[in-house]
Amino acid sequence: MSALLAKNVGTIDRAVRALVGVGLLSLAFTGPQTAWGYLGFIPLLTAALGTCPLYSVLGFSTCPVRRPS
Repeated sequence: MSALLAKNVGTIDRAVRALVGVGLLSLAFTGPQTAWGYLGFIPLLTAALGTCPLYSVLGFSTCPVRRPS
């Protein structure tokens, strides 16, 4: 599996990203109604895919360590 497609976002991290994404997107429709709210698609996409390209580049992961069986 490619390093960029490997899961590196854990469950709690995914939930936080989804909430932040929805919060940012809501700014595009309510509140100041600026285009900046559409940046909410980025955390929503990374939460849905379970992978973050920045985490891959930095070698960081919030997924639990899998133990070989």
